[in-house]
Amino acid sequence: MPDASLPFSRRLATALYAAALLVTAPPGALAQSAPEPAAIGFDVPAGDLAPALRALASQAGIMLTFTPEQTAGKTTAGLKGRYGIEEAFARLLAGSQLQAARQSAGGYILRAAEAATLSAIRITGNAAEPPSQDTGAYTAGSSKGATGLSLSLRETPQSVSIITRQQMSDFQLNNINQVLDATPGVVVERVETDRSYYTARGFNITTFQEDGIGAPFAHGLVAGDLDSAIYDRVEVVRGANGLLSNTGNPSAIVNFVRKRPAEAFQASAGLSLGSWNTRRLEADVSSPLNASGSVRGRVVAVGQDGDSYLDRYHSDKRTLYAIFEADVSERDTLSAGYTYEKNKTRGQLWGGLPLYDSAGMPTHYGRSTNTAADWSRWNTETQSAFVQAVHRFDNDWQAQAVYTHREIRWDGRLFSVSGLPDPVTGLGVSGLPGSYDTRNRQDLVDVRASGPFDFLGRRHEAIVGLNYAISRVQGQSWNADPIALPPLQAWDGDVAEPAFDQDGGDARFIDRQRAVYAALRLSLTDRLTVIGGLNALQARSSGQNYGTKRDKSDSETTPYAGLVYDINDWLSAYASYTEIFTPQSEVNAQFQQLEPVRGRSYEAGLKAQIFEDMLATLSFFKAKQSNLANFIGMSGDLALYDGTDVKSQGVELELAGSLTERLQLVAGYTRLSLQDAHGAYTRPYTPREMFRLSATYRVPGLEGLKLGASLNWRSRTYNEGNALPGVRIAQPAYALLNLMARYDISRQVFVAVNVNNVTDKKALTSRYWADQGYYGAPRNVLVSLNWKY
Repeated sequence: MPDASLPFSRRLATALYAAALLVTAPPGALAQSAPEPAAIGFDVPAGDLAPALRALASQAGIMLTFTPEQTAGKTTAGLKGRYGIEEAFARLLAGSQLQAARQSAGGYILRAAEAATLSAIRITGNAAEPPSQDTGAYTAGSSKGATGLSLSLRETPQSVSIITRQQMSDFQLNNINQVLDATPGVVVERVETDRSYYTARGFNITTFQEDGIGAPFAHGLVAGDLDSAIYDRVEVVRGANGLLSNTGNPSAIVNFVRKRPAEAFQASAGLSLGSWNTRRLEADVSSPLNASGSVRGRVVAVGQDGDSYLDRYHSDKRTLYAIFEADVSERDTLSAGYTYEKNKTRGQLWGGLPLYDSAGMPTHYGRSTNTAADWSRWNTETQSAFVQAVHRFDNDWQAQAVYTHREIRWDGRLFSVSGLPDPVTGLGVSGLPGSYDTRNRQDLVDVRASGPFDFLGRRHEAIVGLNYAISRVQGQSWNADPIALPPLQAWDGDVAEPAFDQDGGDARFIDRQRAVYAALRLSLTDRLTVIGGLNALQARSSGQNYGTKRDKSDSETTPYAGLVYDINDWLSAYASYTEIFTPQSEVNAQFQQLEPVRGRSYEAGLKAQIFEDMLATLSFFKAKQSNLANFIGMSGDLALYDGTDVKSQGVELELAGSLTERLQLVAGYTRLSLQDAHGAYTRPYTPREMFRLSATYRVPGLEGLKLGASLNWRSRTYNEGNALPGVRIAQPAYALLNLMARYDISRQVFVAVNVNNVTDKKALTSRYWADQGYYGAPRNVLVSLNWKY
């Protein structure tokens, strides 16, 4: 793959400059080149739909006609921000099956939603769900994450958690690790400073999507500190779902929903300063690009750098996102987008600290202890471009085609440690220098059609589609002689950088996936709906990965079934089932690639709409997987695995939404059991119990003041040593408490303070790796000043 860093750097500089001009230009100057539709400042609280509609009409100065029967039992997430009238209606009515129609004599009338009009196209024509930005809500009205059909969370027969733009803003969840830390039921395994695993229900999350399109990573390992600024929300669908992800992994699917252009001009900028010289500058500009608003664009730019509580660690991150949409007709919308992200780190932790000594006793370090040499560095660069075409038919059907190209490059000169320290002298640990250069090119295509149909006097829905994904990996590594180290407690990273003249091997392999999928949502009665679907997958891997041959082809058709029964107007029961089929890339002791994982997954539960705008979900789940990769040791630099059977079962409880007009809340509790084929306790590094809470409160009498807190508690975890079998190093149960305060100086400007790890708890970030780990951040503070228009 040719090195395109110089051209892209020039493009980045140009786009950042353009974004800065847009942010600083007066609205009048922008209007001269791109007159926008009239935008109005709205502030409509969440709650019952009828008073919300009256508030919108009053703030817009328009007449709206509707009947009590139309809005009975319906709620809304509210509306806050500057919008055109028609976009404001579309956002407020999202998920209600209603729309506001403009009358020839003036005013608007509420009626049942029909085929998309031009105004609706600007919100839903891109096949996306209504955005969460500016709603002020901690939940969303609907999601396509489970089935590809637009279903409310109560209509979805699986557990769904949504981290909205408001929650990300309130708690400064600026990267994906922080977002998933706040997600009920998800464990972020920070094995190193810049690489993490994610698990749910005891298994690795391997499928990450953008706008519902993606392909599974082989190991669920994410490199780099992915920024969340470009996303409107993050959806996590827990449980097995091979319908859209192709592989029925019973953990979860993580879907990152990109920001989209707004109908009217809007802009925001933020400056944050924090502990360890952290600095962050963020700008977000969206505007119509012609008088009618049929062409729209949006640019998001982020720059962040800072030191760390870890010795010698420094990071520098740049992110750029641009998207353009055009309504080429009343039925057709074209979109194109580009993302560039570059993370440069120095003193990156590669591996971790030895957690026990040669006598099998726990070691002790300060939180700032870092194994990295002072010359260590790790750079990641990701470039992604996509194009999307959407066509709406007369019968309310919609067709969508998406192509995504992504290029990822990792390169670094790193320094890990090996060996166990002597309990008296602290000696016996060696440093292992390594140089790495890896490139990954991905191409993804997805074509689908969805819509309603009538049968036996009832309306049903269907979706059918196909996708293709190819991933090409090229990697090379070089090593140098091991270096004896002093006790790590006194290690300052001062060592000469070696020549890296020893060939460490290379990787050149290609993974391909082809799939066809279809699903039906059948309305059998007014209370009972049934969903059934199939995914036919072909997966092929070829090439070699650092001396291990990859030459395997698998195919399977996996079914999906679900049902939802409305017990009454506020309570529903649901159940779902899917089969599990997941190709694996790990190798066994004979250096043969493992056979695919197979199994079954079940889920059942209750969903209740309480306190008007709060969804409560109680779910029971059970999954069994056969031949799941289980680490058994190393052969040189190659990890070896065998296949094992694992059974997962448990219960989850989640609350999300508004308890009152002033109180937003997301809370989740998980209790989990994991057993091997013999019924024995397995995967002890996974917490068996977790509790997550994020809540904010608008203080009465001080309308500009918002206070909030988040709590992340997990039960005891441990792992048993590989270097010394039988050694057990545990992390006791602990909780991390974060606090926030925000004050609105005006409608356009607010200041916020976030304090993380308020109690200054010292805890290991993960017990996922048996022999090594490191400690999480101590108490830290971030102060931000934000402006929006």
